[in-house]
Amino acid sequence: MTVDALVKYKHKNSVIPFEERIEIVRNIKCVDAAIPQEDLDKFKMWEKIKFDVLFVGDDWYQSPRWKALEQKFKKVGVRIIYFPYTKGTSSTLLNDTLKKMRAS
Repeated sequence: MTVDALVKYKHKNSVIPFEERIEIVRNIKCVDAAIPQEDLDKFKMWEKIKFDVLFVGDDWYQSPRWKALEQKFKKVGVRIIYFPYTKGTSSTLLNDTLKKMRAS
């Protein structure tokens, strides 16, 4: 689970603070553990906790970066599962809407 500081490169702020997001995820019945992602390097996290499945949005599928990561993870037995990207859901639109509601 990505910490708030890690998404600053997009020049955006999280709508739900990290501490709240991680508690939501930790309370999902099928989740064994939710661990803060404090580095964009997914392989560093694997070296730390040795997971066997990695989930990522399919907007990254077939990108040069993820093709390279797939090869790297394949060598250590990690399976990458791409979730459908929510094309109809815009975080920018959600943020703008919330800002307008707060200003009212």
